[in-house]
Amino acid sequence: MAAAAFVQQGKKIVAIGRNYGEHAKELNNAVPKEPIIFLKPTTSYLPSGGNMEIPQGVLAHYEVELGVVVGKRGRDVPESEAESYVAGYALAVDMTARNLQEELKSKRLPWTTAKGFDTFTPISSYVPKESVADAANLGLTLKINGAVKQDGNTKDMLFSIPRLIHHISTIMTLEEGDLILTGTPSGVGPVLPGDKVECALTDSTGKQLATLHFNAVQRAGGYHYKPE
Repeated sequence: MAAAAFVQQGKKIVAIGRNYGEHAKELNNAVPKEPIIFLKPTTSYLPSGGNMEIPQGVLAHYEVELGVVVGKRGRDVPESEAESYVAGYALAVDMTARNLQEELKSKRLPWTTAKGFDTFTPISSYVPKESVADAANLGLTLKINGAVKQDGNTKDMLFSIPRLIHHISTIMTLEEGDLILTGTPSGVGPVLPGDKVECALTDSTGKQLATLHFNAVQRAGGYHYKPE
């Protein structure tokens, strides 16, 4: 399998919560002592240009993130060797059913339902590692209907990419084609049916490495969230 085909062939999406301090603050969350990880199903991938479907009753929030595509199998990967496990990158949005997530969190229940809906991981095309000079200094932007909502930089991550690869691999083996979602900067907020979402990944010179765009639509049928 080529890592470039991660959307079709990857086995898991490992997402990191609260990896930017300002984002933790905006959701009134404590800054974590170690990375917070959760899983998203690969069935949530939505290639750029598609329709992101918002289930009935759900308040959907966008979270733009840098995705790291794993290039080879690894367990207990030392931080010093983590770079060799990176095949490339992608620009992603970790869509979240925020009202559902808040209810689940208040009951100390897992977030899977809030993060796992079909189309809830819009994803750009693959960016080979060779075209990224410094993954710790990349710009992440997200616009809704032309208005900038998120404008962050990966240099503000609390836990670096090598630290994330090390940490995750001490818990679960990473495999070729797995995607690590490295967390979102501040500025998260709602996406409504009819909205057009556009994201960009840029390097320190301003060169565009990836773009991602999608339309938000109301999902017909399927899950219906009814708050308690």
